Amino acid sequence: MRRPSLRPPSWLPVDGYILALVGTIALAAALPARGPVATAAEGTSTGAVALLFFLYGARLSTHEALAGLRHWRLHLTVLACTFVIFPLLGLAARGLVPYVLPPALYTGLLFLCLVPSTVQSSIAFTSLARGNVAAAICAGSFSSIVGIVATPLLAALVLRSGGAGFSAGALLSIGCQLLLPFVAGQLLRRWIGGFLTRHKKVLGYVDRSSILLVVYTAFSTGMVQGIWHQVSPLRLLCLLGVEAVLLAVMLTGTSFGSKKLGFAREDRIAITFAGSKKSLAAGLPMASVLFGAQAGLAVLPLMLFHQMQLMVCAVLAKRYARSGAEAVGEAEAAQGTDARATAGEQTETKAGVVMGGARR
Repeated sequence: MRRPSLRPPSWLPVDGYILALVGTIALAAALPARGPVATAAEGTSTGAVALLFFLYGARLSTHEALAGLRHWRLHLTVLACTFVIFPLLGLAARGLVPYVLPPALYTGLLFLCLVPSTVQSSIAFTSLARGNVAAAICAGSFSSIVGIVATPLLAALVLRSGGAGFSAGALLSIGCQLLLPFVAGQLLRRWIGGFLTRHKKVLGYVDRSSILLVVYTAFSTGMVQGIWHQVSPLRLLCLLGVEAVLLAVMLTGTSFGSKKLGFAREDRIAITFAGSKKSLAAGLPMASVLFGAQAGLAVLPLMLFHQMQLMVCAVLAKRYARSGAEAVGEAEAAQGTDARATAGEQTETKAGVVMGGARR
């Protein structure tokens, strides 16, 4: 007798990395870093963030990114969704404070709206949905490049105006800890790019371990300072509801908006997935630099939104794939019908010629 499986259904993907993040948060809640251990963890976390962005720069192919410029309308559309429409929606959510969201969670929600788009998951979902994968690759790459500069600048402008107490002095930290390592990685890519490609799997573990360290440090600081007492389960449910509405608005807007702009179906799929998603890998390190001790609550909305977008986009991608397969099947059936009709006409013509010859 087969034992019942405890795995989630295929249409409801629970990212294993999200489970690791949840485990890291639980560890920080049970054993938060204190005293000299906290100091060492913060220093290591700072180095890990710099290493992360150095690897991002070294692995990003500038040639491939530039080659995708011919789809400039598509890329501008994705950038507008990521760095214009998302922030405007975040600012509009200011009216939910303090009735629905407390100020700390609203700050995290607003930061979520400033983060660049994803690369890997946008590519995966676009491929599954039979969209323009090359466009998704370039759109994600452009968003990552622009985000290194645009996200801190928007945070300095928007978070300060939103009363979040954001200091523009954090821009210097961003430059030293994020931008300089990224540029250094780009400059050294010529010599180390091959090595990084050959050891891509190992370096993937380095990336994820670094982010887990950032999360542990941020949430440990929050536990020590008691910031988690500011959030009740009801507030978290409200946050999930707000994020569900945000994701629904962006998915609907990118889908119908790209259709109104005249994009082909494959391009619309790439815009829908790249323009409605936010990068956890880029957002977590940025939050640790921008918010410091307050990063724990600031990254919580981003972590929840990340898992939500994976679940929803997986379902949407499969629907796109089914509709695309049905459209291809209908087109092939129509072609087959036309071919049979043409063959029948040719047969009738030949029969007529033969009959005519016989009568003569």
